[in-house]
Amino acid sequence: MPPFKQTGGILASSEDYTKQQAFIFISENENNSRIDRVLCRILGQDKRNLILRLIRKRNVRVNGKRVKPEFRVHTGDKVFLPASLRPENQTQHPVKKTPHPIQNLDIIHEDDDLILINKTAGMVVHGGSGHDTGLIERLKNQLNLPDLRLAHRLDKDTSGCLLLAKNLGTLRSLSEQFRNHDAHKTYFAWVAGHPYPYAGRLRSKLIKGVTQNGERMVINHKEGQEAVTDLQTILLCKYHQQTFSLVALHPHHGRTHQLRVQLQHEGHAILGDPKYATKEDLKFYRSFGGKGLALHAWRLRFTHPKTGKKVDFRAPWPKRWAHFNPYLA
Repeated sequence: MPPFKQTGGILASSEDYTKQQAFIFISENENNSRIDRVLCRILGQDKRNLILRLIRKRNVRVNGKRVKPEFRVHTGDKVFLPASLRPENQTQHPVKKTPHPIQNLDIIHEDDDLILINKTAGMVVHGGSGHDTGLIERLKNQLNLPDLRLAHRLDKDTSGCLLLAKNLGTLRSLSEQFRNHDAHKTYFAWVAGHPYPYAGRLRSKLIKGVTQNGERMVINHKEGQEAVTDLQTILLCKYHQQTFSLVALHPHHGRTHQLRVQLQHEGHAILGDPKYATKEDLKFYRSFGGKGLALHAWRLRFTHPKTGKKVDFRAPWPKRWAHFNPYLA
């Protein structure tokens, strides 16, 4: 038993979580991790918004001190949980059912440290926001991998390469590669119009906001976070006097809705985007059989955390894009 284990406390790992205590102790596996991410991993990603809100209100304390979400905890640290995060106060809620397995799971690559899947469009990555379970919760159960964690995110309506780590060491290595721009993602998108110039770099300052009707959206704002994306036009198309294009996108950052907002700002919204495309673009897309957001995470390149070798994986052209095939001939 580790020396920091005390009566009334628990180790910060899902298998040791007894759901009875008001505080936890950080295990060696979570050393030097952010407090918000530690709590999300232990208490569940469906409580992420609540966890962030309580930390920002300074209701979560580490070793008796109030901390911010980015605060890094260390082995043996004592974390106090406010009452609303203690599971014994949530027993009135119905117990969640075991997540249904994912049918026809498309695994691009798997080894002892990571797994790369070809995510289908419409699949929620994390539970919460009206969804009881997400892809990560279902995969943990289906593959019997309780420590499985996302290395990055994809929007619900985006298909393609999604990378997951099977252990914390792999997660930290992959997260550092994404943070330092050493891991590279390439997307395909069908967009309205013909971008010009055909190749270039998109620069934005993105910030989350709320529109007049109360809808949450990301906007380009001088106080936002920097977002840079390289664009290359691959194919110029035309249908009933209206133009559209296939573009390849290489984001240097992973901001929320980055590609969708930047392309919309340039006047070339992604086809089928219900949040950022115009009604006219949506109507045009449906006119030739289009359905769903036309964005696909095609390629992922990174250094394997265990072998140190550069790896390059690609997700096949999505079947839902069959109506685009005549334009590729």
